[in-house]
Amino acid sequence: MLARRGIGVVFGGGHVGMMGAVADAALSAGGEVIGVIPEGLMRREPACEELTRLIVTASMHERKQRMADLSDGFMALPGGFGTFEEFCEIVTWAQLGVHQKPCGLLDVGGYYAPLLAMFDHALAEGFVQPVHYSLVLANADPAALLSRMQTWQAPPLKRWLSPDAA
Repeated sequence: MLARRGIGVVFGGGHVGMMGAVADAALSAGGEVIGVIPEGLMRREPACEELTRLIVTASMHERKQRMADLSDGFMALPGGFGTFEEFCEIVTWAQLGVHQKPCGLLDVGGYYAPLLAMFDHALAEGFVQPVHYSLVLANADPAALLSRMQTWQAPPLKRWLSPDAA
């Protein structure tokens, strides 16, 4: 679907798990796929070899910055702690005005329902402002989420940090 829509994939570069499958599918459909992997992680996890481009970074922090710079939007598929951390960080960067790119959760089978309930709770308790909550796009249907992300307009937010300060 990404390749058919002319959307490239920027991901962590590993050849395991769900993102490895996404990378393989996008490549086999003729799509562009860029992997960004820290040098230390390459020793533990095999990198995809058939990528359009593989970028090796010195650290996880550099990896996240490079991925953010290369991306026009961010979509989290079901994952673990690293996925949760990276998604919340990229939403925080949007909240701080570091970027104005859509941030989506692909809520396959209700996987992200508990996280979205936590976000609802934080909103109800006053820890998250409604304008900041609007930065999180969620949908169970990949096509619907992609369409929503492609038409999304960033709300006007005060810029707290410049992109190079993230």
